[in-house]
Amino acid sequence: MSRAQERLLLAFRVVAVVEAVSYVVLVLASLAHRVGQTQNFVPKIGPIHGVIFLVYLSFALLLRRALRWDTSMTLFVILAAVIPFGGIYVEQRVAKLAKLST
Repeated sequence: MSRAQERLLLAFRVVAVVEAVSYVVLVLASLAHRVGQTQNFVPKIGPIHGVIFLVYLSFALLLRRALRWDTSMTLFVILAAVIPFGGIYVEQRVAKLAKLST
């Protein structure tokens, strides 16, 4: 794996964790508003998570090309992001695959 690929992979791993955490925060804010009748933070948190998600998708597509992922791996990485904490699972799996390929 080249130095550029390693740096891209590291950036993706960080974004994957940030995306997963922002998604859980968004879900918790929504639940707190609906159940606890607290202030609605979803309009503030939602767009932030949306931008982070788009960055995650961009990195996933860049990694697809750089690491020559097949369609099933790419779809797995993208679909896992819609599951709470899925990004953390993806981060760990991608890190493990990267270690195996070196």
